[in-house]
Amino acid sequence: MERSRRNRRISAVAALSAAALLLAAGCSSSSGGKKAEESPDAAAGKADTPRMKIAMVTHAAPGDTFWDLIRKGAQAAAAKDNVELIYSNDPNAATQANLIQNAIDQKVDGIAVTLAKPEAMKDVVAKAEAAGIPVVGFNAGLDDWKDQGLLQYFGQDESVAGEALGDKLNDLGAKHNICVIHEQGHVALEARCAGVKKTFKGKTENLYVNGTDMPSVKSTITAKLKQDSGIDYVVTLGAPFALTAVQSVADAGSKAKVGTFDLNKDLVKAVQDGGVQFAVDQQPYLQGYLSVDSLWLYKTNGNVSGGGVAPVLTGPAFVDKDNVESVAAFAAKGTR
Repeated sequence: MERSRRNRRISAVAALSAAALLLAAGCSSSSGGKKAEESPDAAAGKADTPRMKIAMVTHAAPGDTFWDLIRKGAQAAAAKDNVELIYSNDPNAATQANLIQNAIDQKVDGIAVTLAKPEAMKDVVAKAEAAGIPVVGFNAGLDDWKDQGLLQYFGQDESVAGEALGDKLNDLGAKHNICVIHEQGHVALEARCAGVKKTFKGKTENLYVNGTDMPSVKSTITAKLKQDSGIDYVVTLGAPFALTAVQSVADAGSKAKVGTFDLNKDLVKAVQDGGVQFAVDQQPYLQGYLSVDSLWLYKTNGNVSGGGVAPVLTGPAFVDKDNVESVAAFAAKGTR
């Protein structure tokens, strides 16, 4: 009964998120290299409200293509809303906090921030709020955004997503998985693996790797698979790590299969080809779009999504061989 309720809830979230993405659509493109103002062409009309400046500060590591999708969504909203978007990122929590301080010093009109390591962000978020700058959270920090006084939050419930993946493994007959965490101490990643362990009836082991060093990721997963031939599933927490895990499986001569959280266009191809069995999609483009658009709506019309007490969920939804073609065209454009 509990599982049935969870499945209905996930289906409802996916449907609502898909509808929101259709409403939010305003296609843009970017090479993803600049850290200053981004101003792509907008497919839709442009707001005639006064020009405002919004900062987006994330914990993205260099080279992680997941964040390209976040930025494209943010850029599309900025173009539509007549917003100057200032994007910056750093995986180091202290540096990320300094980037938020930089945004405060620039007297921006709003800040969108990820709370991967909430305690490190707490003081500087309070400074922004004290300066009268509205702050919204997205992607990481579901359990902390309200305590830190953020207006709104956009993302998926990582615990629910992990539990859904654990159920998926049960359905597939898996017996022993490793859950590969590419950034130790990242609250959202830890919650995913904890969720998997909660519902999976087999054995789950966490495997910590250095996500900023992909050759090391590959060798660590390979070594673990060689050490334990009983591992039948590798669960990764990001598309680039899933694609690397596929190589590790081959190098180890293992029969393990790969499933993952998050998508990019190469991952979609891997699902189509059967190299990766499934992905849990949290719709990062939608997270970026809604974060910027919500600040514009708050400044121009006083709107607060979720009433300021409930998060706006953008996932989870499974992408596998049965439905991958429905997202492939969007992935090819770089928006899924």
